[in-house]
Amino acid sequence: MSRIQACFEQLCADGRKALIPYVTAGDPDPAMTLPLMHELVEAGADVIELGVPFSDPMADGPVIQQAMERALKHQVSLTQVLEMVRQFRETNQTTPVVLMGYLNPVERMGYETFADAALAAGVDGVLTVDLPPEEADEVAALFKARGLDVIFLLSPTTTLQRAAKICHHASGYVYYVSLKGVTGSSALNVTDVAAKLDQLRTVTDLPIGVGFGIRDGKTAAAVGAVADGVVVGSVLVNQIADHVGQPEQARKAIGAIIRDMRLAMDQR
Repeated sequence: MSRIQACFEQLCADGRKALIPYVTAGDPDPAMTLPLMHELVEAGADVIELGVPFSDPMADGPVIQQAMERALKHQVSLTQVLEMVRQFRETNQTTPVVLMGYLNPVERMGYETFADAALAAGVDGVLTVDLPPEEADEVAALFKARGLDVIFLLSPTTTLQRAAKICHHASGYVYYVSLKGVTGSSALNVTDVAAKLDQLRTVTDLPIGVGFGIRDGKTAAAVGAVADGVVVGSVLVNQIADHVGQPEQARKAIGAIIRDMRLAMDQR
């Protein structure tokens, strides 16, 4: 059983939903990431999505784009991101870590080389935003054979037929984008999300995490009431942007947000 599957099964048994924060590795500098990952877990995170810096993050809004620019100023590479995960595993063997990013850095490293290195580092899943299901046969099979879960995005415009095709390749969980737009948008409609999740559950038994537009405990609790997991990114990355040069203050601010979300989700 993968670490991600075990995590969701335990949460289900406990009657709780997964809280899945996203941060960009190396933002605003490489020294920030490892302490921040531990802070996220201490504050109540169940799974960590760790962004791999990329120069053309087309699915992301300005907040995440600027986070990647800050990381790339320090030339943070995929190899360095894997080293951060390896160091995280020195003291945390239970919290799943998912690398979220784009296919180019992975393709450049080589799929097999990446899969072996990711597994050795302690990575549990991979979400490459720009990997379409039509091109996923070989890559998804390779990653799964190495023990890496392959996580895909579904959107409000994804047809049920295409969702079934995507979920066929997916493992661990699927990530439903709650609204039309890029990361950091705020037009979240939980009623629409709930209706779409009902449809998606007819084509997959995998847990469904929902992200985009979740900004506080109230929205996290509302989404957690209908989804299996709540993914939060931009509101955390904004804190890093607001506290560049103040790593301790950034960690405290992010920890406070995660604790507020955790409490709100668990009180429902």
